[in-house]
Amino acid sequence: MRHLTGMFLAVVMVLAMFFAGAWGYVRLLRPPVARNAPLSALPAHGGALLSTTSVLAALGALAGAGLLAGILIAAPRISPLAAGLPGLFAIAWQALYLLNVNRAVEIIPLRAHAFGAGWEALLFNGILGAAGLVMIVPLFVPSRWRRRPGDAEEAEATDYMAELRATSNDPTARPAISAPAVSARTISAPAVSPPAGAVPVGMTRTGGAPWDSPGVAPTSANPVPASMRPPRGGLVGGSPRPVGSPQMRPRPYRGPDGV
Repeated sequence: MRHLTGMFLAVVMVLAMFFAGAWGYVRLLRPPVARNAPLSALPAHGGALLSTTSVLAALGALAGAGLLAGILIAAPRISPLAAGLPGLFAIAWQALYLLNVNRAVEIIPLRAHAFGAGWEALLFNGILGAAGLVMIVPLFVPSRWRRRPGDAEEAEATDYMAELRATSNDPTARPAISAPAVSARTISAPAVSPPAGAVPVGMTRTGGAPWDSPGVAPTSANPVPASMRPPRGGLVGGSPRPVGSPQMRPRPYRGPDGV
C-alpha cells in the first residue's frame, strides 16, 4: 500500500513538473543581454520584479513544483518511488535528447503552448536531467524501502478498523460463531452394586434415626419403628397400607337379592 501510494505521487510529480515547473521556467526565461545593453532589455526594465504579476505567478509555480519534489525526496515515510520514478523519467528523456535530438523534441506534448515550450527549454539547457539525478537519490537509500515498526502497527490498526466498520455496516458480513463440536459418544457411568443388606434409598426417610440414612439396613440395634412396619393383615389390594390410615377390611359378598 505504501509503494502503491508512492506510484500515485510519482504521477502527480510528473504533472507538476510539466504544467507548473515548465510553465514557470519559460515565463522567467530571458536570453542573456550584452554588457552595455539598455535597461529596457533587462527584466522589469532593470527594476524590482515584485511589482510584476506575471513574474510572481511564474515564481510561485516554479517554487511549488520544487517544494513538492523536495518533500517527496526528503520525507522518510514516503515511498522512494514517489521521487525516483519521475527522476528516472526525466533522465531517460534527457538521454534520448543526447542520442536523437529530433526524436526527443517531437514527442514533447503541447509544444505550441507555454507548457511544451518550457519543457523544451528545460531539455535544451540540461536542467531536466540534473533534476532527475537529484530525484533518484532516495532509490539508493536502503532505509526508505523498509517499513518502520510504527508504520506497520499503524497499518494493521487501520486495516482492523476498516474491517470492523465494514462488519458493523453489513450485518451479513459478520462472522458466524459456531459452537464447538460435541462428540456423539454416550458416556455411561459404571454400574455399582449396593452392599449386602442395604436398604434402597427410595424406601427410607430423611432425618431421624441412623437407620434412616441410605444404605443402612435395620438391625437389632436399629429396629424399624412400628409406624413403618407393614400391617398385620399384609397387603390390601396388592399395595401397602399408608401409615396412619384405618385398617381396611374386605366387604362381605352380597347377591342380587341383597342377601
